Amino acid sequence: METISADQSATLQQENGKSEPAKPSVFDRMQPYEHEQIVHCYDKTTGLKAIVAIHSTALGPAMGGTRMWNYASDEEALTDAIRLARGMTYKSAISGLNVGGGKAVLIGDPKKLKNEAYLRRFGRFIDGLGGKYVTAGDVNMTLRDLEYISMETRHVTGLPETIGGSGSSGVITAYGVYMGIKAAAKEAYGTDNLEGKKVAVQGVGAVGRKLTEYLVKEKAVVFASDVSEDKLQRISREFGAHVVSMDGIYDIPADIYSPCALGATLNDETIARLTCQVIAGGANNQLADEQKHGAMLQKKGIIYAPDILVNAGGIMAVAAEYLGQYSKEYLFQKAERIYDVCRDVLQQATRQQVSSYQIAMQMAEDRITDVSQLR
Repeated sequence: METISADQSATLQQENGKSEPAKPSVFDRMQPYEHEQIVHCYDKTTGLKAIVAIHSTALGPAMGGTRMWNYASDEEALTDAIRLARGMTYKSAISGLNVGGGKAVLIGDPKKLKNEAYLRRFGRFIDGLGGKYVTAGDVNMTLRDLEYISMETRHVTGLPETIGGSGSSGVITAYGVYMGIKAAAKEAYGTDNLEGKKVAVQGVGAVGRKLTEYLVKEKAVVFASDVSEDKLQRISREFGAHVVSMDGIYDIPADIYSPCALGATLNDETIARLTCQVIAGGANNQLADEQKHGAMLQKKGIIYAPDILVNAGGIMAVAAEYLGQYSKEYLFQKAERIYDVCRDVLQQATRQQVSSYQIAMQMAEDRITDVSQLR
């Protein structure tokens, strides 16, 4: 079979009027944020297609959950893995943890693909990384799924409590978000008392539901949205939350907006609609564009508690389990410190007249630099 060079191929495309700009390579995608490694995993028998993104191991093994999603394209999956892995690095760093940042995404419909063989095959891929990446649970992954993965590798954490793990991290994550909300409220209103405050909670899964419970106990008024009608009915019945549509959540005249679903909900269109004074939630990568939308919130006078700080309860739990430091009392003490760190970040942002996200990232980077020198 005749072959042609890349130059010849480009010439032919131009002659045919089909010349297109070259798509960025994987290395092009890694370079802007200095990812260390990206691994693609494929198994024909089980249908497994996975991407593992390792952003940094400067502070310790890269740690971050596995997310399963029916992505529209492999490119979309790669983008998700890259963004999430980087976020985990800074989340761990600002939380004082000795682990780095990584993330795994599984591509496909969990209802059709996920079974024991599929998950154990993924576990073998993780084991082949030799401990450089430690996985845990995330979207569409259950404790039982992690148990299957653990049959093939010890580099998995967040396992069921019945087999010595830390169990679901939703409770501790929600508590950390709650601390972040109170810290931001103190900055915005001069008090962290949330009684009577209107809070719009987007997403009432494991984190959003528990957060709603904390808020209602403090007599806040909760407005909730979610893609699941069942979850909404349950949270309305149990906690008296007011149900609103997924799109309508941005228009609620709330004091506080708490995104607890998927990321990038803070963008050009939604920020223009928000009337709240505080944003603090459990979702990852809340800012669609970190620099642009962080600055937009600052200009609009909205107090933003950075996601890498306030939703760190989950990584605190799984890191403690993996490093043999787990106890519930210890975890709640660590999550409670989010309040003080968040106050510090917000006060520095006010003094320096920059976005709170910028301050949080700089604090994380400073710790990575300092500890790396020790190592």
